[in-house]
Amino acid sequence: MQVERGKVDYPLAKRKSRYLQIIDPRGRVVASTPPLLNKPPMATFTPGDKSLATSIVCGGVFPDGECDIVIAQWAYRPDGNSVVYCSSPVIPPWIDPKLATVVGMGALLLAAAITYLGRRIAVASLRPVTAIRAELDEINATCLGRRVPVPPSDDEIHDLAESVNHTLGRLEAAVEQQRQFASDASHDLRSPITAIRAEVEDALHAPQETSVTKLGRTILAGLERLQAIVQDLLIITRLDAGGPGTREPIDLAGLASAECRMRHHMKNRCEFSLEPGVVVIGDRLRLERLLTNLLDNAERHADSMITISVRRAPGDEGDGHRFPHGMAVLEVIDDGQGIAPDKRELVFQRFARLDAARNRDAGGTGLGLPIARQIAETSGGSLQIEDSPRGARFVLRLPLHEGAAAPLASGPGILHPNVSPTAK
Repeated sequence: MQVERGKVDYPLAKRKSRYLQIIDPRGRVVASTPPLLNKPPMATFTPGDKSLATSIVCGGVFPDGECDIVIAQWAYRPDGNSVVYCSSPVIPPWIDPKLATVVGMGALLLAAAITYLGRRIAVASLRPVTAIRAELDEINATCLGRRVPVPPSDDEIHDLAESVNHTLGRLEAAVEQQRQFASDASHDLRSPITAIRAEVEDALHAPQETSVTKLGRTILAGLERLQAIVQDLLIITRLDAGGPGTREPIDLAGLASAECRMRHHMKNRCEFSLEPGVVVIGDRLRLERLLTNLLDNAERHADSMITISVRRAPGDEGDGHRFPHGMAVLEVIDDGQGIAPDKRELVFQRFARLDAARNRDAGGTGLGLPIARQIAETSGGSLQIEDSPRGARFVLRLPLHEGAAAPLASGPGILHPNVSPTAK
């Protein structure tokens, strides 16, 4: 528009790479940017019938090897139409092929260096994992005491090593427990087998000094003990396997009453206090086994009386998640010699019997109380030995059923041998 008005302001272009020329109707250059001063027109084509035209021009007023995009546009004047040429390089000057090659090669080298360093860092970071894996491959049943190396760094691999060592520790303890269990079981099974063998050998060496009846009674007693041990071993195996038991509402007082009713052979007097409506959820057969084991233990150690009580109690603040609806409490107390506080946990170990009770507890298998505690724990409760003025006091706590009836008044009662208990 400046050309059409006959006025041209300098500079014609603000960009160094932009070239301009104004050609008058006679083909002369009347104005141009400084790099094209005193040079012929950059192009010979005109817009023709169009307002502007575009073409790529190589050489001429441009440097050798450079091609520019040239735009031609008419400028209408009274003395004739002029042509305004404007050009820009096809490839901008800041894109130098050599520079682009250098940048590309630099990028490749940088990528290679990053890849190499990343691999080195990954290998160094995973070296502790390799050491952990190698150590785990070496650990077997004969060397469970070994542990994986723990790296000094405070990261996830350090936590992984600590977790693996913790797991190995628990595995070692479990294996040791199984080994001890197998050893104790073998010892307890060997004793009645040895006694039976000795009786049979004596009968064979001196048949005139024995009878079939006497031999049969002796062997039968040993077989009964073997049967009791094997039965307890099967129960422990099922409990260790973690098989789910049935879940049904069980009246704990009714369960205790039924168990006492079946014990016509009891030699001790039973005093009891059974609160009705104390309902728990559990496996009836397992809870019957638990109560049987507790009563068997009490009967073996009581001097003259066994006390059984069933009641409800509120859950402790710390056990709110275990006993959300309160807890059912069953107590079995005998008036025997009792158990010293430092040995109360020992009786719950498998095949463990206190020295003072070994002679009196010859009929036990050493598995009754461990089975009782394991049943209590799998039922969501606990079994403990607590303080008592005399004898041993076993306290069973189980989660109370949500729909248990409200507590009713109850009182103590006395159960003599061959008399069925009833709640008072």
